Amino acid sequence: MLSHAPLQGGPEQLKLLLELTNRMVSTLDLRDVLSAVMTASRRVMRSDSAVVMLPDVNGDQLRACAASSAGNGEIVQEGALVPVDGTLTGRVFRTGARWVGRVDDLLETGLKDDAKWSSAGFRVGCVLPLISRNRVLGTLGLARLDEHAYVDDEVHFLVQVANQISIAVDNALTYGEIRALKDTLSLEKLHLQDEIRSDGQFADIIGKSAALRKVLRQVETVAPADATVLIYGETGTGKELIACAIHNLSPRQPNAFVKLNCAAIPTGLLESELFGHERGAFTGAIAQRIGRFELGHHGTVFLDEIGDLPLELQPKLLRVLQDREFERLGSGRTLRSDARLIAATNADLGAMVEARRFRADLFYRLNVFPIHIPPLRERKEDIPLLVRHFVQRFARQLNRAIDTISSDTLEALARYPWPGNIRELENVIERAVILASGPVLRVPLEDLRGSIAPGQAGGTHETLEEVERQHILAVMKETKWVLAGPRGAATRLGMNRSTLQFRMKKLGIVRPGR
Repeated sequence: MLSHAPLQGGPEQLKLLLELTNRMVSTLDLRDVLSAVMTASRRVMRSDSAVVMLPDVNGDQLRACAASSAGNGEIVQEGALVPVDGTLTGRVFRTGARWVGRVDDLLETGLKDDAKWSSAGFRVGCVLPLISRNRVLGTLGLARLDEHAYVDDEVHFLVQVANQISIAVDNALTYGEIRALKDTLSLEKLHLQDEIRSDGQFADIIGKSAALRKVLRQVETVAPADATVLIYGETGTGKELIACAIHNLSPRQPNAFVKLNCAAIPTGLLESELFGHERGAFTGAIAQRIGRFELGHHGTVFLDEIGDLPLELQPKLLRVLQDREFERLGSGRTLRSDARLIAATNADLGAMVEARRFRADLFYRLNVFPIHIPPLRERKEDIPLLVRHFVQRFARQLNRAIDTISSDTLEALARYPWPGNIRELENVIERAVILASGPVLRVPLEDLRGSIAPGQAGGTHETLEEVERQHILAVMKETKWVLAGPRGAATRLGMNRSTLQFRMKKLGIVRPGR
């Protein structure tokens, strides 16, 4: 049993109240708030038991959200439910009027929880409403096992404590509501946030060649016109960057830039991705889904690999372009979308039209303003700039100190035809940075797919990924598949463990027997 001597003066009360407040404001999570505060509260309040009751979901019961006792009994166990009707705690919660007195005096009132107080051995008690912003959030119940009733000074102090708890509970509840709202954001919203681009005008477009400057002039011309754009180019030339630049230079820039690769989505799901579906529209449609054109309303929709769009979906895309109308799968309600379309392809759509694999009317509607992205072999003067850009980026990411790029390396990179264009160059530089053992970056000629060294006839070589895969596999075998540690494969390869794990996953390297 605690000593219940009266509190000695204002300074001590202030000190205890400050201690209590500091404990409460250290976290916004309700459970953490209450668990942190209850033990200290009971000591500050000089009580044998203390409990905070908050309304349950339905509002007709109060739940003990936090309880603390001196070991000789509890007013109510944590987690227990108490009815609002017919109980002392419920009456305080409903009326907002505190109760202070002797437990024996309550036995005659017929309130349901009074007998529990008595059977637990408590003699005096105090139940205070937790009030914040003119509403009762719950109650704070206190009890003592001896006959020392709560005097006026103590009650006045306890009211101050209850006020502090009320503020903490109110903050925690508000925080919980906000967190719950964030947790229930739709997958479409999260997807949209992931795809909103914040790049500058041409921030990620590296180069100064005449061929690239011609493309950028076309971008500046068409961006404010709001016309449909069709971007042609080989794989890896940067078609998405050009599409994003058009969006960023257009009046639609404050709104969403939503992208979809038509070749990366199974045919059966592509219509749902584009136009959305209602719950139950097909097997597995357990919730409504918002399509890309609905997400891109007032913004830009970028459809990459448009040549892979199935013939049966092409009339629906044409309708969106001409009439701005579509329906979600499983719905008869017509929706409208003011989304600008930018499409891209590495295919010859004209030849596909002649072969009847692409609708002529859709092709003409897409081909309003065509932009051709030149391959990297036609932009050789841009290669040194791109190399330096990628070296700086990967050196920073991998924490490598690379000061120089050898002239032999730059010459070899400029001679190489780059069938994979900028994407292939980026992969080459990433691997070279990973394998670099000093401040000078070198890319072995044998690592370039199909490269031709001076004075040699053409010859085929393994792809970069195959070379890297074999190299990592050899080191893994030497280290007996130990990744970390001074003798592990990551150290031998000069990279972080997480980087090595990422590369192994990308290259499909799995330990035998797993």
